[in-house]
Amino acid sequence: AQSISKPVAATAALRLVEANKLSLDVNVNEYLKSWKAPENSFNSEEKVTLRRIVSHSAGFTVGGFPGYRLNDSIPTLMQILDGEKPANSPPIRVDTLPGSIPRYSGGGFMVMQQLLIDLTGESFPALMKRLVLQPAGMKLSTYEQPLREARRKETASGHDAEGGVMNGKWPIHPEWAAAGLWTTPTELAQWALEIANAWGGRSSKLL
Repeated sequence: AQSISKPVAATAALRLVEANKLSLDVNVNEYLKSWKAPENSFNSEEKVTLRRIVSHSAGFTVGGFPGYRLNDSIPTLMQILDGEKPANSPPIRVDTLPGSIPRYSGGGFMVMQQLLIDLTGESFPALMKRLVLQPAGMKLSTYEQPLREARRKETASGHDAEGGVMNGKWPIHPEWAAAGLWTTPTELAQWALEIANAWGGRSSKLL
């Protein structure tokens, strides 16, 4: 699902907010344990918060991620956050005043991913299954990356700009929260209907 992974991942964070385990407006470094957003002149004045991350206004760098191919070395989350090899993206850092401008940032969602892992002690795919995918009835959907071999036959192939099938059929995204969701149109619609129900004040399985 590429970047549609982001709002689905944000749903898990909002469920934890509703359960009073997270605040939308507390400095995320208060929740982060394994890694902290490095302090600098920008985020010492204004804080990086969950509300700002999910609204793409936290000031984080790195818009998107190119992904990896089968047989590539896959970086850890810590390597992605710090831009260390084999990560193929730069470090995720705050370089504008948080809250000052909207700017699309997949990097911010990687910080949210680390926060949710630190807060719950669960792997991100397991956390997403428990908080979002299972309640919404999304039985085929998963954040597992790379996809297990037994399930690869279920997938469509990715194609390049010239129409050729990508090497390895599709990219691998260890950037789960930003781009790692596997889903179907029907199951994505199930999630969207639950969000619409919540927004409209109707009964929702999610929020």
